[in-house]
Amino acid sequence: MRGTTKRRALIAAGVVVAAGAAVLAHAVFLPGPLDFAKGTRVSLADYKGPSPTGVPKELANAAVLERGAYLTAAADCQACHTAEGGTPYAGGRPFKLPFGTLYTPNITPDAETGIGRWTDADFLKAVHKGVAPGGRHLYPAFPYASYTLMTDEDVLAIKAYLFSLAPVRRANLPDTFSFPFNQRWLMAVWGAFFNPGHRFEPVADRGPEWNRGAYLVEGAAHCGECHTPRTLFQAMDTRHKFAGGQAEGWNAYNITPDQTSGIGTWSAPEIEAYLAQGHAKGRSVASGPMREAVELSFSKLVPSDIVAIRTYLQSVPAVHTDLPAPAGPAPRDHGTAVAGAIDGKRMFEGACASCHAWSGAGVNSADAQLTAKRAVNDPSAANVALMILKGSGPQVAGRPYMPGFAGAYSDEEIAAVANYVTARFGAVASTITAQDVARLRAD
Repeated sequence: MRGTTKRRALIAAGVVVAAGAAVLAHAVFLPGPLDFAKGTRVSLADYKGPSPTGVPKELANAAVLERGAYLTAAADCQACHTAEGGTPYAGGRPFKLPFGTLYTPNITPDAETGIGRWTDADFLKAVHKGVAPGGRHLYPAFPYASYTLMTDEDVLAIKAYLFSLAPVRRANLPDTFSFPFNQRWLMAVWGAFFNPGHRFEPVADRGPEWNRGAYLVEGAAHCGECHTPRTLFQAMDTRHKFAGGQAEGWNAYNITPDQTSGIGTWSAPEIEAYLAQGHAKGRSVASGPMREAVELSFSKLVPSDIVAIRTYLQSVPAVHTDLPAPAGPAPRDHGTAVAGAIDGKRMFEGACASCHAWSGAGVNSADAQLTAKRAVNDPSAANVALMILKGSGPQVAGRPYMPGFAGAYSDEEIAAVANYVTARFGAVASTITAQDVARLRAD
């Protein structure tokens, strides 16, 4: 009897271990960035079409610094490596993570506080492997798992451009990670599992435009870093590629061709307009980190590269999430209060209606439209609250701009108006609380 009990215990333990191993393997062994495409992948040297790497044909004869400037914009380096109100590329921008705050480093050519002493080999190793000079491992908030797909030539063109900038003496701020997250050597283990560690391999069965788009989306533009959910190990969950993630507290929405929760009903011109201008009429307006990406990166790309990015995005597998389809027009009668949102209605009347209109169609500008916007149809209301707190993002001459109201209204007031906006103009009323707003404000 005792032997039977022992055998059962061993079997049960074996089942638990096997199940744990299966869960671990599922989290660790993820599809590669282009695995969904099937087809035959070849080295760049063996690819028969025009090279999908480098700069577009419009800049084929450009000098190295012009090519570097273009690729630096495509890689969106300025956004992360610039503190609010600071000198571009001088670092200091905080990224608040669940286990502490990370500050981005100075990447100007200052010899003491920047990268002025880095060799070509140093720069390539950092960008491709996440290892700085001296063997210091970088956290994957620096998207080297995506940048590793970029060719040596393109990475060194970026270095050449950065080294052409005026050096800025600005010491890096220390990270605030606690144990064990402050053990940088653990990033070597992370990279062994989650950094592909090879350059881009075109798919021979796909056309030049698709391959160019793949190189930009998966490599330089690193779209998946924000728009793909994360696993337990903070790697991109490529089984749900582009199904939505987070960026600095903002929800980065589903950009797969799903008809309900993604961009499956968007036309090609709408996707291209959103990327190049940050606004697709009747669809969405870029805000927060995405507005920065448009202003500093996508708007700098030539039209053929925008088309290539759109072509690639429309080819990825559709992933359905629980976000509802955007609601239709708002009720005409704004005198009818949304249940339980009297304070929100009063706030909207006093601070919002003059620009957004009671219909949600916007006053004098389609950029101010609320109806059909993904953020307004997001039951979490996180992005709506962040827009009210922080505004639309960088102010650019000639572009509509929404200021932030963090200093003007309390957390309770912002929660009230956010809930009113989603209830009146969205598909599902949100229930964001003052405590939720306080957390967003702190982040």
